[in-house]
Amino acid sequence: MRMRIVKIGPKLVGEGQPVFVIAEIGINHNGDIDITKQLIDAAVEAGCDAVKFQKRTIEVVYTSEELARPRENPFGVTNGDLKRGLEFGKDEYDEIHCYCEEKGIMWFASPWDEQSVDFLEQYNPPCYKIASATNTDRELLEYVKSKGRQVIVSTGMSDDKMIEKIVDTLGEDGLVILHCTSTYPSKDSELHLNNIPRLINEFPRAIIGYSGHEVGAYASLVAATLGARVVERHITLDRAMWGSDQAASLEVGGLVKLTKELRSLPTYLGNHTKEILETEIPIAKKLRRKETLLPYYVGGR
Repeated sequence: MRMRIVKIGPKLVGEGQPVFVIAEIGINHNGDIDITKQLIDAAVEAGCDAVKFQKRTIEVVYTSEELARPRENPFGVTNGDLKRGLEFGKDEYDEIHCYCEEKGIMWFASPWDEQSVDFLEQYNPPCYKIASATNTDRELLEYVKSKGRQVIVSTGMSDDKMIEKIVDTLGEDGLVILHCTSTYPSKDSELHLNNIPRLINEFPRAIIGYSGHEVGAYASLVAATLGARVVERHITLDRAMWGSDQAASLEVGGLVKLTKELRSLPTYLGNHTKEILETEIPIAKKLRRKETLLPYYVGGR
């Protein structure tokens, strides 16, 4: 069987490749382009491969009743004030595009509707991400697929039968499927990381990854150890900041630590065969009283 590898921008992703790390900025910028740039800088400092945003056409994604619902927030008194305040338009995305080019990091977004796909197309994105909240929208999935770009899909709020339908719609070949639990933040008991090796076996022509919303970095490292070739985590300047996703995000220090450990993972895992290391030989000579079990002596095969 050929190795499962795809290309996202200039980078190869999949078996035998370094874990592809996505720093999800999402809406943690709180509508502030300066905060956005600080988060991009943090992703660059940590050595992430890409940053990700979310794009919505507010009047398409939300009903007028939902937008009119009272909701106190920094931008006003309705849910519509909040959604519009958090939504970046062309000016902001032009600035994001130029800043990411300057910093040498890829960016892309999760479009929540077809108009947002059209909006993002002008930036020639390296891929599209299907958010868990939109993975049951067949029309959106088909529209994203029609653009011919690499697709990443999260599987939060989905069971096995739903995942099969998602994969049937998008096509298994080269699809990046992220195991995900859509709770913010996720409890340890909600992560169910055993799904990762199961998905690897179930979808042999896809690439399996992990999108985490837990507190801390260790579960994401475990996910990569279990075979996740893509790891996506929300990032924030401060988990105590205002915003619905901040508590489920990694602060800069945690992001740096996670990325460092993910880059060290191939060294930790090493070879698939157990042999006596050259560095073990003097220790064996010093500590072993007898070597009569083996048909040869350590160092003297």
